[in-house]
Amino acid sequence: MMDDKLNLKKYIRNVDDFPITGIKFRDITSLIETPKPFRKACKELTKITKNFSADLIVSIESRGFIFAGTVSTDLLLPFVLARKPGKLPNETYIKSFDLEYGSTSIEIQKNTNIKKGQRVVIIDDLVATGGTAIACAELLTENFGVEKSDILILCIIDLPELGGSKLINDQGYNIETLVSY
Repeated sequence: MMDDKLNLKKYIRNVDDFPITGIKFRDITSLIETPKPFRKACKELTKITKNFSADLIVSIESRGFIFAGTVSTDLLLPFVLARKPGKLPNETYIKSFDLEYGSTSIEIQKNTNIKKGQRVVIIDDLVATGGTAIACAELLTENFGVEKSDILILCIIDLPELGGSKLINDQGYNIETLVSY
């Protein structure tokens, strides 16, 4: 984990009281709207993914998709969608989890080609409490036989004071982030 080695923080807006009162939202749209730092972030994610020797990318709806698409195409790796309930057309595996401000579920299609022994990078924009990333990782371990040690959770932003990155590590998954607040 790095603090801000790539100098990306200045391109990430802080929005108070969104989506609910008391939450400080880290808005990556300003990063995405600025081509050079966006490209720098994507290149770093690609480098980390390559160094992990990933066989495929799984990404979490929806902001993670923006970054995962570039990594997937740069490395010519399959890109698997982890989506909110009811968004995928085929039968799915589903995992419910708690968020910082509520609870929800995430799904991956059962017909997805993921096998035991593959190394998987899960890409999302941010890790807060770790609930979303861990739910996605558990979908892979419980339903596709992927080992915890073969999963890397890769995010742009880490909010370590909310404990998610520590929880991810404590549960035996790998995690890397580009910016820590």
